Amino acid sequence: ENAEVNYEETYKNIDNYFLKEHHQITVLPGFIASDKAGEITTLGRGGSDFTAAILASAVNAEVLEIWTDVSGMYTANPKLVKQAKPIKKISYQEAMELSHFGAKVIYPPTIQPVLDKKIPILIKNTMNPDDAGTLIKEDANGSDTTVKGISHIENIALLTLEGNGMVGVPGISKRLFGALSDKQINVKFITQASSEHSICFAISEFETEDAKEAVEKEFEYEIFQHKIEPLIIEKDLAIIALVGEKMKSHQGISGKMFSELGSNNVNIRAIAQGSTEKNISVVIAKQNIKKALNSLHAAFFENHIKQLNLFIVGVGNVGAKLLDQICQQHDFLLQKQHLNIRVTGLSNSKKMLFDEEGIDLNNWKKTLSESGSDANLEEFYQKVKRLNLRNSVFVDNTANEKVPEEYPKYLKDSVAVVACNKIACSSEMEKYQNLKYLSRKYRAPFLFETNVGAGLPIIDTLNNLISSGDTINQIQAVLSGSLNFIFNNFDKDHSFYEVVKQAGVEGFTEPDPRIDLSGVDVMRKILILIRESGQKMELYDIRNESFLPESSLKTNSVDEFMESLKQNASHFEQLRLKAEKENSRLKYVAEYKDGKAKVGLQLIPKDHPFYNLEGKDNIVLFYTGRYIDQPLIIKGAGAGADVTASGIFGDIIRTGNR
Repeated sequence: ENAEVNYEETYKNIDNYFLKEHHQITVLPGFIASDKAGEITTLGRGGSDFTAAILASAVNAEVLEIWTDVSGMYTANPKLVKQAKPIKKISYQEAMELSHFGAKVIYPPTIQPVLDKKIPILIKNTMNPDDAGTLIKEDANGSDTTVKGISHIENIALLTLEGNGMVGVPGISKRLFGALSDKQINVKFITQASSEHSICFAISEFETEDAKEAVEKEFEYEIFQHKIEPLIIEKDLAIIALVGEKMKSHQGISGKMFSELGSNNVNIRAIAQGSTEKNISVVIAKQNIKKALNSLHAAFFENHIKQLNLFIVGVGNVGAKLLDQICQQHDFLLQKQHLNIRVTGLSNSKKMLFDEEGIDLNNWKKTLSESGSDANLEEFYQKVKRLNLRNSVFVDNTANEKVPEEYPKYLKDSVAVVACNKIACSSEMEKYQNLKYLSRKYRAPFLFETNVGAGLPIIDTLNNLISSGDTINQIQAVLSGSLNFIFNNFDKDHSFYEVVKQAGVEGFTEPDPRIDLSGVDVMRKILILIRESGQKMELYDIRNESFLPESSLKTNSVDEFMESLKQNASHFEQLRLKAEKENSRLKYVAEYKDGKAKVGLQLIPKDHPFYNLEGKDNIVLFYTGRYIDQPLIIKGAGAGADVTASGIFGDIIRTGNR
């Protein structure tokens, strides 16, 4: 088993055979061999290919062809990375590095016999003989690719020997690896601290007990004297290696690798790089293998195409429009912005659905209804965590108070959060600050542009002002497209009740119109702007000058509320007549100035920017340190499923461009 080849005797036997035999084609068995005593033995794993390599070297073949079930060596394991592609040309050294770190197409011993004589190896696919395959040769640097391939080994254990008694003491490494060698334990990875305080090495996790016994026996005295600590063992790990001869002449490869892994919440446990710089290896948790491989492959081989995996909760009016827009723009974003956006998870209030390869957006309603499981927020999160996909984005299209409670868990897993739901950012200041902190700490974007003004770039503009050093002195705004629609359509021919009902039918108000008409929704929006401008404030600090009668405010249901609007028709008519008499218009305005904020119905004169605000439009006036007399004005549609979905979509795209 795993016999060591006596090349001198083997080559002599092969020469003698072919001196006697002159057949045009000779078929020989592989893997099986014999020792000097004539006893049958084997060449171990990959022994058949190894046999072919020995024969090729012995007869000075022009090329060694290895026919297998794949089309050559791939840029990554195609079973784990769908976008992996065959490598056309690769050097002997690159092939050996990749095969050492898990590429199963060819084993390192196969390369050595032909390497000595510079005989090329051609790997071909028996099932697809027309495929080009992979050519392994001495000089294979014709490719522009810096990294030739990504390989990995699973079921790795990381062992650490450390202690103050190791510092400056010669022979520690020799004793350590000698003890492992005596037990025939293969070390796959080594790294040592420059302080000499510790040596870290990786082996198969199936050999950890033997390694522990051997090492602790070797250093028994030092451990007893507390000069060296007992061996530290970490399991359930894997090694990922970037391989390429051109890596040594390119700066930033390791930085790009570490950044890509870090941005996807893949923690690196250990790092090793050879002096030839042909290989950068890292040890990571085994559970992150698929995500890490796909992230690195996208970064180094896929023309910088970034794949986003969306997990969307809420597929009502806004959510459905968002899915339509994603489907419509998919090819454009792929071609123009190199973003491959796919929806991997969907949930409404009753059902949830997952598909790691992407849900078909042309048929999502039927699939969700027929194939979805019972919706559950915790189970939805656990599924996202188990899938552990790179560049994951959690999208909240709901107004549900429970969904924002899930945000911290996603951010801690480096899953970006895009929220249409404004509850999180308008809840207690401490919770808002914590979400911001988690976003920074775990490098997971937390975006909520649609919290204020639907698709209008209000928060983005505000953030740009603050980032550039400007200060916000005053904000005046009409922030409710719903209320603006209502008061723009409330006239002598249409009662207040009728207009509110129409707004609900057209989707301009929340299902419960009390949220809009009570002013709470506008309070939340101005609060978010105040906080984004750098100020601390709670919702209860904002003065709400409600225009609703007391009886309407005290209703317990939507039906009761709507009935109260009928009963208080004269109250609303008086408001309208007063505005008409003063040649003004009714607008529900939010204001912030001198550290104080309020919301309420105001009479707007003709010369004010708010006077001609039509339909469901919003408008925001920012008075800043730079915009002192003439404010910066943002104006446009502030309600409606299409524009809100567009704003959410914009935030999703921003996560991909970061």
